[in-house]
Amino acid sequence: MLELAFNARRGSFHLQVECRLACDWTVIFGHSGAGKSTLLRLLAGLGRARRSEPANGRVTFNGNALTDTERSLWLAPGHRYTSLVTQQPALFPHLNAAANVAYGLRGLDRTRRNARVDEMLELVGATDLAFMRPQDLSGGQAQRVALARALAPGPRLLLLDEPFSALDGTASDALLSRLQNWLREGNVQAVMATHDVTDALATSAEVLLLREGRLIAQGPAAEVLTVERERLRERLRTGNA
Repeated sequence: MLELAFNARRGSFHLQVECRLACDWTVIFGHSGAGKSTLLRLLAGLGRARRSEPANGRVTFNGNALTDTERSLWLAPGHRYTSLVTQQPALFPHLNAAANVAYGLRGLDRTRRNARVDEMLELVGATDLAFMRPQDLSGGQAQRVALARALAPGPRLLLLDEPFSALDGTASDALLSRLQNWLREGNVQAVMATHDVTDALATSAEVLLLREGRLIAQGPAAEVLTVERERLRERLRTGNA
């Protein structure tokens, strides 16, 4: 279970969110400027505020203090830290895809490390990309590799900031389905930020609806996103999707 409370300013933007997330898959939904990425970065212990931008917050995960607004630390020994995947893959340009995925693995011999890399690349549908460099990958391919790199160390909490924006709808849905099954089997909690209502509805997620830095609603996607779902249906009906 993830419990969070933030009151933070970033320039003229003011984020105020307090909630408890008990579901294994949560979607933070909102249009551009709602505060989705800011919230995820604070959850990851990033987004350090300047002195002129006061912030205070609290995050606990399964009863353990996880972060404050200054930094992200697991305080309980033996636990994995949080992994964050953003729209920009930020792969190491001097390493091929397999080496990027292996980068965060520690304490494994070569055989186990290579097996873990192969497992993660297969999960995200990127086995054939193992020996390619980031500059030779398409946007969608790079996002797949970045996801594999984030999953490889076995985080207990996965944060996703529109990580499949470069994939088409069919590929994104297929990857989301495989990812959800893998996370469920590993008892990993995930929080994903998106402005695409189809992502939230496709995953049957619990939804946090943000608007201008405020939490407007929380609950099942089918309930919280009723208005957005009707707008999508209207766009599809009129051919303006």
